[in-house]
Amino acid sequence: MAERSVVHSTFVLERLYPVAPAKVYFALSDPAAKRRWFADPDNPMTHRHEMDFRVGGQEVNAGGSKDGPIHTYTATYQDIVPNQRIVYSYDMLFGDVRISVSLATIELRPEGTGTRLVLTEQGAFLDGHDTPSSREHGTGFLLDALGWARRWQRTLESQGGELESRPMLPRTDQAKY
Repeated sequence: MAERSVVHSTFVLERLYPVAPAKVYFALSDPAAKRRWFADPDNPMTHRHEMDFRVGGQEVNAGGSKDGPIHTYTATYQDIVPNQRIVYSYDMLFGDVRISVSLATIELRPEGTGTRLVLTEQGAFLDGHDTPSSREHGTGFLLDALGWARRWQRTLESQGGELESRPMLPRTDQAKY
């Protein structure tokens, strides 16, 4: 029988985006907008992305290389306060192996004319298949990708939102951490 282990960890990441909380919330809550930035940087081809953004709803994001196992992220939304807070639990599978289970909270705080995003994640990393430092790095990359995601601006515009002449969120080299 394989040896079993669990490592518990908590990390907090912050990003400052120069747009109102409603715009950051849109990028987090709209399925078409989120699909544009929420991807594995090593395997950006997503095989499946489903998002039912409501309390009790689920999000599934599965992808990977054509020759390797599929990475599957399955989240359940536990609490949603529009433009302020999103709380969700999720697990990660690599093929059929569960590698972690986490609880995450995203807070959107107005700061000047922008938004401070504070993400707190508490994770249980199972049997040595993933590490807290790897997850923190990957989550940081996704928050940076959220800042780079200018393409979802077109989605907002198509839904009657305003179009700005500047990017909706900053590039990483412009963000304040």
